[in-house]
Amino acid sequence: MYKVKIGIIGIGNVGCHVLYTLALMGIGDEFVLIDTNEKKANAERQDIFDSAEFLPHDISVKVGDYPDLKDCDVIVYSVGRIELLIGNSDRVVELKYNIPAARECADRIAASGFNGCIVSISNPCDVVTNELIKRIPLAKGRIFGTGTGLDTARLKAYVAKQCNVATASVTGYMIGEHGSSQITPWSVFNINGMPLDELAKNDERFIFDRDKAENAGREGGWITFNGKHHTDFAIALTAARCVKAIVFDEKRVMPVSISLNGEYGESGVCAGVPAIVGAGGVEKVIELPLNEDEKARFHQCCDHIRENIALAAEI
Repeated sequence: MYKVKIGIIGIGNVGCHVLYTLALMGIGDEFVLIDTNEKKANAERQDIFDSAEFLPHDISVKVGDYPDLKDCDVIVYSVGRIELLIGNSDRVVELKYNIPAARECADRIAASGFNGCIVSISNPCDVVTNELIKRIPLAKGRIFGTGTGLDTARLKAYVAKQCNVATASVTGYMIGEHGSSQITPWSVFNINGMPLDELAKNDERFIFDRDKAENAGREGGWITFNGKHHTDFAIALTAARCVKAIVFDEKRVMPVSISLNGEYGESGVCAGVPAIVGAGGVEKVIELPLNEDEKARFHQCCDHIRENIALAAEI
């Protein structure tokens, strides 16, 4: 029987929760943990080992090194120093540590001969994902970031509460930068298959402050961070959901950060957009029919990401 092997690079607050979430969901049979703090990695390995009896299936976990990644199916990249954000409100602050780290790790991943898919959750997500894509010679779509996935989930939950409907009945996205400039294209937002704009004409339940909703999706993560100086549960589940889509070839539509090649009139920049995720990673970018205002705002997002990529190039 084929066994799914998953590597996790960076076993901090997020990385260890990714491991726990994947194990608890029964996604993956073998795990390789890599971290510069080997003592921490071994502690997390032991903690999962102690939980083995209660997991849905048997797993094996080892603390390894980059050559051990060669035959992995998926790598979750979660290297970072989130404590740099204390006292700040801009993920770009993390560039000064995360970009040099991404370069070193990317070169070592490439040297390992790894040929699977990489899901990046390090911030600023679009810039780090761009760096990994540049340095690791994998097929198009095999490296992508979680991008606006968590922000989208937060927005949908907020809208569902405002409209008194089930979250699962809400379809919509936050797109662009995983950061302060991301936007919500309301023109393609729908509930129970009906356009939100149409519903709002006849039912006051669907009339709410859209700017406030968008801000809730964009800024909600800071509530978590400011309270405990890290985030873990939600982003770990977001990463696990991406891994599941790859491992089980789900062809699932989800918002991810991926390098655009003409889609939305943009090229050479990673940005959050809905895409089909399956065994090949991002297999197709979904181009939403944005209105003219939304197109302009999306281009502004991409320009902002380019500015951050330029900052990264100077580090």
